[in-house]
Amino acid sequence: MAGRAKPPSNCAPPALLFPGTDLDAAAARGGSASSLPAGGAGGGPGEGEDLAGKAIDGEGAGRAWQSPGWLTELGRLWGGAGGLPVADAKPDDIQDLLGGGLFLALYKWFKESGPVYLLPTGPISSFLVVSAPEVTKHILRGSDHVSRPVYGKGLVAEVSKFLFGDGFAVSEGPAWRARRKAVGPSLHKRYLHSMVDLTFAPCAEQLNAKLGAAAATGEAIDIEACFSQVTLDVIGRALFGYDFDSLRNDSPVIQAVYTALKETETRATDLLPYWKFEPLNYVVPRQRKAKEAVQVIRDVTSELIQKCYEIAQEEGTEVDGEEYVNESDPTILRFLIDAREEVTSTQLRDDLLSMLVAGHETTGSVLTWTAYLLAQNPDCLARAHAEVDAVLGDRGTCGLADLKELKYVMRCINESMRLYPHPPVLIRKALKADTLPGGFDIPEGQDILLSIYNLHRNPDVWEDPDAFKPERFDLDGPVPNEINTDYKYVPFSGGPRKCVGDQFALMEAQVILAMMLRRFSFELVPGREIGLTTGATIHTLDGLYVTIQERSGAPGAAPVGEVPAVVTPA
Repeated sequence: MAGRAKPPSNCAPPALLFPGTDLDAAAARGGSASSLPAGGAGGGPGEGEDLAGKAIDGEGAGRAWQSPGWLTELGRLWGGAGGLPVADAKPDDIQDLLGGGLFLALYKWFKESGPVYLLPTGPISSFLVVSAPEVTKHILRGSDHVSRPVYGKGLVAEVSKFLFGDGFAVSEGPAWRARRKAVGPSLHKRYLHSMVDLTFAPCAEQLNAKLGAAAATGEAIDIEACFSQVTLDVIGRALFGYDFDSLRNDSPVIQAVYTALKETETRATDLLPYWKFEPLNYVVPRQRKAKEAVQVIRDVTSELIQKCYEIAQEEGTEVDGEEYVNESDPTILRFLIDAREEVTSTQLRDDLLSMLVAGHETTGSVLTWTAYLLAQNPDCLARAHAEVDAVLGDRGTCGLADLKELKYVMRCINESMRLYPHPPVLIRKALKADTLPGGFDIPEGQDILLSIYNLHRNPDVWEDPDAFKPERFDLDGPVPNEINTDYKYVPFSGGPRKCVGDQFALMEAQVILAMMLRRFSFELVPGREIGLTTGATIHTLDGLYVTIQERSGAPGAAPVGEVPAVVTPA
């Protein structure tokens, strides 16, 4: 039955997708951190089970809203005829999805159905849900491959084009390859190293000043909001030398970014995609607000691009060498302009917007959940404190040479990204019929959910999968990634479309976390429920509130009320 043509589908997009690191994520709301399910994948095919010959019927391809129980039964007829497990989606599950987290629902069905199963979404539509490393590897390596373009982004581009335009994060095929080839060289080693002193550390100092003020008053502070602010400041300066100064001030640009992201999430959940009709963007209040927000972001970005163009023309500089950095303006924007690439300002703007959103949202979430897990595990927090004390000594600032010595801090970040990956779900669409490892035949047009959350908590892959154990990754070994773990650990996606800014994000998180730990300790506010929601990444529902304590003898303490400014590089 594999390879049969998919029937047309007029169903609305499901509550699934949203741009994030790989510019995919689940758009879901609600849930509770305290109710996160314990690991386990019972009930479905396990490792070594013969799956050969199992197929998905072509009529099971497509997309639609999540299914009630009767669709599950149809799914067994349409899509599960070849023996593929079908998720038992009951009406109660659908209610949970409407107000809960999709990645948590996918995890529940993973425990019931195994690492590869079919999720019916309509009478003739379905998603293939994957939580197995070998299948994940196969699909990601075949995404936008030059000679083997078997899988594409699918719905992602559809719901986010209004924001990202033709940016490399959502484009596909030759257009994506051309933009990736242009943008990738800007994130070279010399540039990353320069960011430690020029951007990461100064922004971390400003964060510490804000946390120091909270420590002095004893008031609880939403550290998730603080991490979101500092990472926005970092990416603004690193991309185009723009200081959002979000730790100290409210900015219309900041609010515009959040409004646009929320609209993307909402579009992914709309049963009736009326946002496809352009005239309604001027009539419907929500649509109009989103359109105005995107215009604010684009106006600021376009203005910065124009100014940079003018300066570059006056100076007559151009890229000299593979690791070129303009000393007077060490930004990605200046690199791209000095490269003298034949590209429109609109294309450049769209590429920068892709990097702005991806670079801000993901790193802020990584820091949030790392702090949460450290607060939940005092022994790990104490060990991290001991390491930063030994490495930084009486210095409050973290330098480039310190990063290779902060091994345990890095492993805390790595383990946090295992338990709370960003995004928790990636989506792909089969561009042609294919056979997956294990013998699953899938038809052209089949929508696929790669559940990274499930993969990272799969008990067949990870020992004690729900426990926070930074030491599970060898401190003296390489930083874990999809290659050296054979796709068991995929925090930045993989294959041709792997996140271009993975090293930037890791170094940024390491510097910010180390400098915060050198000066402060923190505790969760007792009795406060930590709810879960997803936008571009996994967020708390109502913030992550902590009390901050200034550590005895910590360097860099500033008098209360004095917040050092971040100095933009000359």
